[in-house]
Amino acid sequence: MLAQTPEQGSACTQDSAATQHTAGHQSGDNLTRLNVTGHVTQTQAQIFSKPVQAFLADLCACFAPQVDGLLAEREQRQSKIDAGALPDFLTETQDIREGSWKILGIPHDLQDRRVEITGPTERKMVINALNANVKVFMADFEDSMSPAWDKLLDGQINLRDAVNGTISYTNPDNDKSYQLKNDPAVLICRVRGLHLKEKHVQFDGMVIPGALFDFALYFYNNYQALLKKGSGPYFYLPKLQAHQEAKWWSEVFHFTESYFGLDTGTIKATVLIETLPAVFQMDEILFALKEHIVGLNCGRWDYIFSYIKTLKKHPDRVLPDRQVVTMDKPFLSAYSRLLVYTCHKRGAFAMGGMAAFIPAKDPQENARVLDKIRTDKMLEATNGHDGTWVAHPGLADTAMDVFSEVLGERSNQLDVSRMADAPIHAADLLEPCEGPRTEQGMRHNIRVALQYIEAWISGNGCVPIYGLMEDAATAEISRASIWQWIQHGKALDNGQVVTKQLFRAYLAEEIEVVRAEIGEARFQAGRFEQAAELMESLTTSDELSNFLTIPGYDYLD
Repeated sequence: MLAQTPEQGSACTQDSAATQHTAGHQSGDNLTRLNVTGHVTQTQAQIFSKPVQAFLADLCACFAPQVDGLLAEREQRQSKIDAGALPDFLTETQDIREGSWKILGIPHDLQDRRVEITGPTERKMVINALNANVKVFMADFEDSMSPAWDKLLDGQINLRDAVNGTISYTNPDNDKSYQLKNDPAVLICRVRGLHLKEKHVQFDGMVIPGALFDFALYFYNNYQALLKKGSGPYFYLPKLQAHQEAKWWSEVFHFTESYFGLDTGTIKATVLIETLPAVFQMDEILFALKEHIVGLNCGRWDYIFSYIKTLKKHPDRVLPDRQVVTMDKPFLSAYSRLLVYTCHKRGAFAMGGMAAFIPAKDPQENARVLDKIRTDKMLEATNGHDGTWVAHPGLADTAMDVFSEVLGERSNQLDVSRMADAPIHAADLLEPCEGPRTEQGMRHNIRVALQYIEAWISGNGCVPIYGLMEDAATAEISRASIWQWIQHGKALDNGQVVTKQLFRAYLAEEIEVVRAEIGEARFQAGRFEQAAELMESLTTSDELSNFLTIPGYDYLD
């Protein structure tokens, strides 16, 4: 008998959910406990109606109180690592890892995911992404989106229109029109992580989890249309660190299916393995969500950030310049191979990571970019991944060619088991990464983080910078790397030890570099002074802030 993952103590069960809701009738008691403080326009009210609010209120009543406890458990686990322990596989769940169970199954329209594109939910981007030469579009309410209130609501409108096939857009500057093509990519919605709040909605006087807000609106407004056209409500779940958090999501899904009278497993999810603690619990996460999960994803950039954050007190695990921390490094190669092995053993997809490059205008430079994409994607495909991510439609053809070459007549690589590989141990996943720490790398990190933070607090979470499509993950690496170098007194290639004073001096100089690069008018119109203040605070603090988006959220309306 397999050990069950611990229950979260939810006050709501599947049976009680079914009794709370019948068609056309939501439980009114919880709705009176919900307070929406953000302004909702008449158009936005279509996707945030009273029935949607009632569903959200019921979710909050059942599941919001548990989130703070799950986040507190993260801190407790981290404190042990800070004190000298290293992450490891769990002894108490060994029977789950050694069991012969499999996930429930994968819907027909998710059987082929060889190339996925990701991006925010802006109207034009949604159309272009769904029209790209890809199998899946992951519409992102998380790392590539700055969660300003109007953007969140407008994004939900855009996804509803995309699901219904009615989405269109006309550029007001040049009257260029964008329409959805026939047979667009399959849509998956990435909700916010458990650490992010939605300050414009309160339940019992407390701000609610952003994850529940995003989930409730997308599910309620789209599940019927999705099911009618042979698809379903599909989600990406970010930033999980433990199987208890996966169990929380499992209960949210079971509750929702009972609430609306749907079959178990109607909701499907892919979990991003983008934190170091989660890589040691992949079997347990799959098991906790086994009725709903279809795969795991190598969220490589957040994973590198999490490696820094988790091992921040360990002087022998300090990473070099982020440019040299590539997927062929031993600790990242082990991560990729273990994810493939674990997923395929359970009948789940193993998705590869993001190619953050964007096409270059110069033909020679663009050829170099495409060559890097081919090399990166071939490594993933030959490792056994079932698909990969790109950030720009212009890279889709290259990624598609690589995976189609490796897949041949197959739709996926579930047949690639990696059973013959040598076992991957904790030491392999934690192996220190050698490489240089350079003045140029540090200055580049400062410029990237500064420009990204400025864009984020201005409401834009997806920004092309120096040939890469940057989102929160790469900005997190940039500022966390410098913090780590300061804490451990690491020296650069110019012989200077990285200190708070050196960082402040470089920051002041790089602000002027950015000013010269973008022009005085753009600089003055932006929020670079506030971005520099936030970056300085994050990078020189005695304790590493978990996420820059948490203090950054205070800057948003």
